[in-house]
Amino acid sequence: MQRIAQVVGLKPEAIDEYERIHAAVWPEVLATIAACNIHNYSIFRFGTTLFAYFEYHGQDFAADMQKMAADPKTQEWWRITDPMQEQLPGAQPNEWWTRLPEVFHTD
Repeated sequence: MQRIAQVVGLKPEAIDEYERIHAAVWPEVLATIAACNIHNYSIFRFGTTLFAYFEYHGQDFAADMQKMAADPKTQEWWRITDPMQEQLPGAQPNEWWTRLPEVFHTD
């Protein structure tokens, strides 16, 4: 299992709508997340920064992310949510959600 943390910016004018739609994520999107071996997925907000945490239980993260990106309902969801977000300073040009290195963990 891999623990993965990521951050992305949230446009200030989109905060209310982003939180509203995430209060009722579409069942098809949730099913795709599970089918791609992602468990214990949470998104937190601090001001205009979104912090996501999830646990990946698969064997091929890149393949599972391609599977997720190919899902039509997930693509539709992202067409709604992506314009609400923005890259954070320091993100790589091809990176939307910036993956964070794990610094510490204890069970």
